Amino acid sequence: MNWKPVSWLFALALVLAPTVWAAEAESIGADPVIEQRMIKLSEELRCLVCQNESLAGSHAELAEDLREEIRVQMKAGKNDKEVITYLTDRYGDFVLYRPPFKPLTLLLWFGPALFLILGGAIWYFTLNKRRNLKETPVDEKQLAAAAHLLEDNK
Repeated sequence: MNWKPVSWLFALALVLAPTVWAAEAESIGADPVIEQRMIKLSEELRCLVCQNESLAGSHAELAEDLREEIRVQMKAGKNDKEVITYLTDRYGDFVLYRPPFKPLTLLLWFGPALFLILGGAIWYFTLNKRRNLKETPVDEKQLAAAAHLLEDNK
């Protein structure tokens, strides 16, 4: 096979191209104690992009940035509560899987029970109403009126 120099350059470019886009691996083993704390804490926090995924399990760029921010806060000597306070001040209670009990979140805490009670009450009163319905017999006058209406619509 007769390869031209341009073909060799093109083949070399194809082989080396993936290394250009390769990202640097995260330094997971830098401080195992901080990594364990960060993982434990990030499992209790919600990813702001994915919303139904924990910060620990998310692969979104923002989640990686938040995990790095948690590491920085922990390396600065802050405890878990201070880190959570920092994140909630910055992103709101939405970042927490277990939001605090306060007037703004009352419906969130009591809403499911309230809807269950309301649904049960509606169900009970509907069944009670059906049981109490009495069948009224139809008299000849009503039958004649219905027949007359049907004949008029033909």
